[in-house]
Amino acid sequence: MSLFETWRETAFKHADQETEANFWKEFCNTEKDIYDRILDKPYDAVEGQLKELAESFETSHVFFMGFLDGINDSLKTSLTLENLTEESRIRLEIDLEKLYYNMLAAKADYLYTLPQWDQILSPERRKEIEKEQKRSKTVVKGESIGRNEPCTCGSGKKFKKCCGK
Repeated sequence: MSLFETWRETAFKHADQETEANFWKEFCNTEKDIYDRILDKPYDAVEGQLKELAESFETSHVFFMGFLDGINDSLKTSLTLENLTEESRIRLEIDLEKLYYNMLAAKADYLYTLPQWDQILSPERRKEIEKEQKRSKTVVKGESIGRNEPCTCGSGKKFKKCCGK
């Protein structure tokens, strides 16, 4: 079983709600610690073997794979998670604005409220990203066609006699 499959198995298959809650609490604390250290030096790429990086961040290989699963969409060059092993060399170049956006989308307030963001993005830029993220999930209803209006296909018939059937 690959490391990614092990992560998925560990993260999403729990015997009961209590073990699931404990797992996610522990994972979120670990994830916060990793982001704390990464955002202290936000413009430095994180590079090395997966097992060495996991050890340097003082976490298990499975939890580090979970972290990679979460940050993968925010990287300048995505990783193919299914192919990673403990020996794989990885390089994490983070698109910081995209990372902040994805943290907002995930509703991870324990991450997007980290104090390091004050040094990375201006308050104005963070507000812009928040508005952009909220706007992306707002549904705008299109104009509806009335039954007695001409059909949009251009046939000249009324909508109710043509495409509205």
